Amino acid sequence: MKLLTILGATGSIGQSTLDIVARHRDRYALYALTANNNLDRMIELCRQFEPRYAVMRDAQSARLLSDQIADLATEVLAGEPGLVEVAAAIEVDIVVAAIVGAVGLLPTLAAIRAGKRILLANKESLVMAGALFMDEVRQHEAELLPVDSEHNAIFQCLPPGAIGRDVTEQGVFKIILTGSGGPFRDIDPAELGDVTPEQACAHPNWDMGPKISVDSATMMNKGLEMIEACWLFAVDQSAVEILLHRQSIVHSMVSYLDGSVIAQMGNPDMRTPIANALAWPERINSGVEPLNLLQVGQLDFTLADESRYPCLALAREAWRRGGTCMAVLNAANEIAVEHFLNRNIGFIEIPKVINRVMEQISTGPADDLDTIFQADAEARRLAQQLVRIGV
Repeated sequence: MKLLTILGATGSIGQSTLDIVARHRDRYALYALTANNNLDRMIELCRQFEPRYAVMRDAQSARLLSDQIADLATEVLAGEPGLVEVAAAIEVDIVVAAIVGAVGLLPTLAAIRAGKRILLANKESLVMAGALFMDEVRQHEAELLPVDSEHNAIFQCLPPGAIGRDVTEQGVFKIILTGSGGPFRDIDPAELGDVTPEQACAHPNWDMGPKISVDSATMMNKGLEMIEACWLFAVDQSAVEILLHRQSIVHSMVSYLDGSVIAQMGNPDMRTPIANALAWPERINSGVEPLNLLQVGQLDFTLADESRYPCLALAREAWRRGGTCMAVLNAANEIAVEHFLNRNIGFIEIPKVINRVMEQISTGPADDLDTIFQADAEARRLAQQLVRIGV
C-alpha cells in the first residue's frame, strides 16, 4: 500500500489522479490532499477519501473546511507550511506535484529533499529553478517521474535511467514535442484581438484548468515544456523540436542517431501518464479506452510557426539567456494570463507583456532560491505595472 500526497487535488491532474486511486484502493491510499480555495470540492474529497491531512492555501478556507468535516479524523492545515509538511512527511511514498504556477516550487522541493517519488506536473518549478531543482533530485536521490503527457511520453521512449542525464549520449538525435495548437490553430492571427477567455479555454482535445488552457492557446505551454524537457533530459533547446499535431494522439517522440523514431501514442486523457508514473515500472489499468487507430484514421504534423506563436520564441530566448530569465518569463506569463482571464487585457497583449518584462529586467545567474524569488517578484511587479499603464 502506497501513501500519496496530492498537491493540487481539485485541479484537473489531481482529479485524474484520484480517479486512478479510486480504481486501485488495494494499492494506494491518501495521506494528504491540498487545494487553493475550492472549499466545496475539498469537502467532497475529504468525505470520499478521508485523508489524514487536508491543506488549504489560506487560514480562512482552512477554518471553513475544518468546520465542515469536524466529524472526520482528517486534520486541516493552512498555507505554505502545511503544503511543505504534507509533501515531506516521513509516511508519504509518492507526492503528486500538480499545483499550477510558482507556488508549487517550495512544496515540490520539500518532497525532493525528503527523497520521495515525485510525479511532476508542475512545469513551472523546473522552468523557474531547473538547475537547482535537478541538483536537489540528484543530491537527495529522489525519484522524479514526469506526468505532463509530453514528458511522460518522452520518458517512455527513452532508455531506463534517462532523467537528469544527457540523453544525446544515449544515441538521441532529437526530442520532438507535439502540441495540438490550441483552439485558435485555424484562425487568422489578425482576428485574435477580440477573442474571449471562454474561447481561449475551449481546448479542442484536452480538459484542463483555465491557466493551462490559455497557455495552450498562446503555445506558452509548449515553450515551458521545451524548457522542462531541457532540464529533465539534459539537452539544449536546439535539440528540442516542436510540432503541431491536431489529433493529440502522438504525445511526443524521440529521434535516434540510427534513424529510428520512437513515439508514444494514446487517447488524450491525462490518466494514462499519471497511471504510468504511479505504478512505474509496472502497468495498471487507468480507466482510459484503448486507442483505436482505425477510428483515428490520419495523423497530421506541421512545424510550429514561432511568428504565429510568439510565446514559443520568448521561451527559447529565455533559455538562451539562462539564469533568472526563465523565472522572469514564467512570472510575467502568469500575470499576463491572469489579467486576460479577468478581461483586463486582450489575448494578443499576453506575449507583449512578457516581451516588455523580459526587455526591461536585468537577469543573472540563478544560484539560489532567494535570487530566483527576487527575479520572480520583480517580474510580477513590472507586469502588473505594464497592464495598468497599457502595454
